[in-house]
Amino acid sequence: MADLNPTAKRIHQISPDPVELTLDDGTTAIFHISGAEFFQQEFQAEGVCEDDDADYRFITSTDNESVLVGRKGVNESAWTMIGTIVEVNRDRL
Repeated sequence: MADLNPTAKRIHQISPDPVELTLDDGTTAIFHISGAEFFQQEFQAEGVCEDDDADYRFITSTDNESVLVGRKGVNESAWTMIGTIVEVNRDRL
């Protein structure tokens, strides 16, 4: 079996504590992740960002090379892919 995605593993290890995530567009925010789990190699989780009221989903890409981030705002009916995670850190309280 191939290795688990290292970004997903780091998120899984830190949650449910707050996680600082940096996306490929340079955006950095603090997320509270829930339901982080692996299904074989595939990772999925849900969460909220401290800076807005939207819901977020985190999943590994089909090639398992990256973790994708989806966002659904309070008044939105569909998910929008907003980027990929490039860095994961423990929140520095």
